[in-house]
Amino acid sequence: MLERLFKLSENGTNVRTEIIAGVTTFLTMAYIIFVNPAILSDTGMDRGAIFVATCLAAAIG
Repeated sequence: MLERLFKLSENGTNVRTEIIAGVTTFLTMAYIIFVNPAILSDTGMDRGAIFVATCLAAAIG
């Protein structure tokens, strides 16, 4: 079903590769959501505001 819907073999990939890519992307974004405010708050910026801005940027971009 997924093969036909997304034309995986036509695009040179498979379900396993796509799942690993999705998990990797999710974990990277989750990491950035917490690390970015920690780094930028050292400059005097409000940690809460940076957290919200990072979440919005991750969701939109």
